[in-house]
Amino acid sequence: MDEVIVSRAITESYIKDLLEAMELDVAIVGAGPAGMTAAYYLAKGGIKTSIFERKLSAGGGIWGGGMMFNKIVVQDAAKEILDEFGVASTAYEGGYYVASAVELASTLCSLTIRAGAKVFNLIGIEDIVIREADKVSGLVLNWSPVLLANLHVDPLAIRSRLVIDATGHDCEICHMVTRKMGGKLRTATGDVIGEKPMWVEVAESKIAENTREIYPGLIIVGMAANAVFGSPRMGPVFGGMLLSGRKAAKLAMELLR
Repeated sequence: MDEVIVSRAITESYIKDLLEAMELDVAIVGAGPAGMTAAYYLAKGGIKTSIFERKLSAGGGIWGGGMMFNKIVVQDAAKEILDEFGVASTAYEGGYYVASAVELASTLCSLTIRAGAKVFNLIGIEDIVIREADKVSGLVLNWSPVLLANLHVDPLAIRSRLVIDATGHDCEICHMVTRKMGGKLRTATGDVIGEKPMWVEVAESKIAENTREIYPGLIIVGMAANAVFGSPRMGPVFGGMLLSGRKAAKLAMELLR
């Protein structure tokens, strides 16, 4: 074994992937359940897609289930997605199904990558790229440790035909549009309204409805969609997240055409 060859192999292969990701069809911010589901369907459809995740691990809130009980629940409407992914589930009362949070997270990570999407972890989004008036055209990247340490290190940029905000409760990219650009989102106020307290029934029904192009070149998905439109949060029910991700992928493919 030669430590320099090992180091060169890691560096060369990573840089190759990063260079390829500098021109994308779809850039997804956040590797949670909705973001990865969207990436899976996009990559499966032949769309050049990469995900940028600020944390070390992909999977978002899946891993912890509900209050660190590593089980998640989906409803009837989303069970077909679990079945497609090959994730085992057990029927429970009221039309709900219980699945392993660990199995769903690890399977979704694997399927997303095998479909052809690239996942870049430990990368945060510092800014957005605007190449024409009133359209999001790319992302400005920096290492998460650089951002956490508040170091003055200049970022790098990528170009993407579409960007998907899958940053969950924080809806970070939408905030950048409104705060840095003064852009008006397609909400009642033109701004991020902010999520409401938990109400699972309403939240699950609204999440797919709220998944849409919120600003030219920018799609919202998952919990970010509910937060932007002022809908409730849903807790450890993940069916809506999966359905939202699938809808976002379909919408992105339509917009790209």
